[in-house]
Amino acid sequence: MIVTRCQWTPLFVALLVMACGCARREGPSNTGEANAVRWSVRMADSTMARHPNPALMEDPEPEWRYSSSFAVHSIARLGVETGERKYIDYARRYMEPFIDDAGRIVTDTYDPRKYRLDDIVPGRVLLLLHQQTRDPRFLVGPRQLIEQLKTQPRTSDGGYWHKQIYPHQLWLDGIFMDCPFMVEFAARTNEPAWHDEAVRQILTIARHTHDPKTGLYYHGWDESRTQKWADPQTGRSQNFWGRAVGWYALGIIETLRTLPADHPRREEVLNVFGRLADAIARVQDADTGLWWQVLDQPKRQGNYLESSASSMFVYALAAGARLGYLDAKHADVARRGYRGIIEHFIEVDPATGHVSLKDTCQVAGLGGNPYRDGSYAYYISEPRVANDPKGVAPFILAAMEMEGR
Repeated sequence: MIVTRCQWTPLFVALLVMACGCARREGPSNTGEANAVRWSVRMADSTMARHPNPALMEDPEPEWRYSSSFAVHSIARLGVETGERKYIDYARRYMEPFIDDAGRIVTDTYDPRKYRLDDIVPGRVLLLLHQQTRDPRFLVGPRQLIEQLKTQPRTSDGGYWHKQIYPHQLWLDGIFMDCPFMVEFAARTNEPAWHDEAVRQILTIARHTHDPKTGLYYHGWDESRTQKWADPQTGRSQNFWGRAVGWYALGIIETLRTLPADHPRREEVLNVFGRLADAIARVQDADTGLWWQVLDQPKRQGNYLESSASSMFVYALAAGARLGYLDAKHADVARRGYRGIIEHFIEVDPATGHVSLKDTCQVAGLGGNPYRDGSYAYYISEPRVANDPKGVAPFILAAMEMEGR
């Protein structure tokens, strides 16, 4: 495949050491946990032990997936920060079934004609590998994904449809799926138009899904107003699903980390992020520091504290506060949330020492077959699972941030 184990060159090792050997930065504390306990490392190692073949993390055969690639990308970022090559190598092995010797995406589980924004996420793994190795073959796959985005169907004001099968629809999830990739691609290739596109997507969906009363954002918007889940006047869905808002928060913070400081619309994105952070803080559970599956209806029958959204919010708020994108008060919100995650969601197997994250909503969406109506009853009915990559990935990021690395 693209890079075999023997091809990790001295130049790559030197680059990795340089990337990881920077001074430790100041960040939020680890909320009273012993400094020797690195939950990011323990979760990454546990995930790798459970899934020695990363391409089979969710499927019996390799499938091009946003969720497993998100987990792999988070583990690889831990490798960049710690200098541990095994985490970068895990990302390289993840890509082996999907790309050929020239770097092209060749798996039949990726079809650009389906126009799924979810399919853009694995491109971030390739971009990280390019950053670490400078091997130009790791830019070939991202360019294929960019070709999809060039013709991605749009709403009348330029928002990307979430998928071809969901016409005229914007979902908050999509901001994480495409915007961080676009700005990272722009940075690697010096193609600044993709910075502009990422900003456009963030601001477009903000206009359509923002609720001025709560400050939160609805899961989706249907420009055609034809979906049963859509309000016939506004086109918005009915509820504030925790992970959908989490995807939006992650998409913004991950975009801001790479978006040029002098981008002419950066301040608009920062304003959206600031309002979103304030709204997230208002719906934090006072007792546990966590967040609910349906954010604005705490303790309603059937609602529950959910681990993936809580991890997403902790990471977004902590990183935003540290980087100066958010008011410093949000570091305290993140600190309370992180303490709640460790106390309520983390379990350790006494026999193996492996770490697990429980109470993650397995999946939620809008429309489709069987039809998902976006109701409160729908969101609380989806299964809760442990060690889902959609929870593991943001937990690793949150733990890295809260450990002060």
